[in-house]
Amino acid sequence: MSVLVIRPDGRAIGLYTEEFDLARLGEIVIRRASRVEPDDSGRWWADLSPVGGPALGPFARRSQALAAERDWLATHLGAACLPSTGPDHP
Repeated sequence: MSVLVIRPDGRAIGLYTEEFDLARLGEIVIRRASRVEPDDSGRWWADLSPVGGPALGPFARRSQALAAERDWLATHLGAACLPSTGPDHP
């Protein structure tokens, strides 16, 4: 399930999914928060530099990098109510 946090100034923040049509809320701006890509050795990295964050990794699996990315974003972008990742939350 997606979570969208509405800030007091009316702006919303959340991780983009296609579970619902965000355009129905009005004008939207989607900003890349990170990049998850493999290195030359096939290890995965979550690069959070677009939002001033670190590079997380290396990880053996892409799913591990995506989980680390989601956890970091939830903690550091004020969206703490986003579901955490882990064994029950891929």
